[in-house]
Amino acid sequence: MSDQDLTPQTETQAQILPTVLRSLTGAVISGGLGFALYSLMIAIATNFATKPIHSANVLVVRITSAVRTLVVGVVALGSGIFAIVAIGLLALAVQMLVQQLTKPKSS
Repeated sequence: MSDQDLTPQTETQAQILPTVLRSLTGAVISGGLGFALYSLMIAIATNFATKPIHSANVLVVRITSAVRTLVVGVVALGSGIFAIVAIGLLALAVQMLVQQLTKPKSS
């Protein structure tokens, strides 16, 4: 017995072209997520700073410090990535706008 599909699958996905509106919408969404993650990072860092580590064991203090640093670092990385994506989408929107304005009109 063979496991061949009787219906051939064709890859006829229409390529969606970028537009200024889509770029600006994506930039707003990405910027919003970046700001939300930045606010979360500040809240987490403030929370960690107000609650000191209560232990006499050096290993516990080091592991706790490492975990706190990793948590704040991962959230900061996510915030930075979303901010960079927002800046890139804004630049793409500006580029497309300039191209549309400078393109000669054909009749």
